[in-house]
Amino acid sequence: MPNIRLVIVDDHPVVRDGLRGMLESQPDFEVVGEGANGEEAVQLASSLEPEVMLMDLRMPVMDGVTALERIKSSSPAVKVLVLTTYDSDADILPAIEAGAMGYLLKDTSREDLYSAIRATARGESVLSPGVAARVLGQMRAPGEEKLSSRELEVLQLVAEGHSNKEIGDRLHISQATVKSHLIHIFDKLGVSDRTAAVTSALRRGILSLDQ
Repeated sequence: MPNIRLVIVDDHPVVRDGLRGMLESQPDFEVVGEGANGEEAVQLASSLEPEVMLMDLRMPVMDGVTALERIKSSSPAVKVLVLTTYDSDADILPAIEAGAMGYLLKDTSREDLYSAIRATARGESVLSPGVAARVLGQMRAPGEEKLSSRELEVLQLVAEGHSNKEIGDRLHISQATVKSHLIHIFDKLGVSDRTAAVTSALRRGILSLDQ
């Protein structure tokens, strides 16, 4: 079998060195390049055309999701396998929607990583178990509880940058009630903070910044 040509993109040199050493221990892997940020990932995808690119998400110069979108557009044959420490909905869903073939966490075992790379090279999607559960949960979410009109009002004001006190003043409710609405919003959207709630609502089309 021909070697699977790999590129590693991570802003930590120690991580890149460790991955290279691990991957080169496998007879069917060939590491042909390394990058330290999303911009370099896009350039390497175009110039080296690897079968699989292992890429972190949060990097300087250009983040992983933006890089994924550009790689999908300019080098569609390159399969990107995200390897990161971040497992929030705000990281996972945008990466998959941007074109990632798989999403693994850095606590993945060596053997699982090797298997995931081979599966990715074959065009198969690979997700860490916890990531898969989150993705399935988000897929089910739109059919579950919808945001109430009051919750939508609160979230719209959050998106516009208002504090809990400002939201309470505008809607003539207490800050405690605002917090209660936010807790329900987070639960319904499957997120844990204000930014992720706004991002999720925008992505689902239930919130608009043009309002």
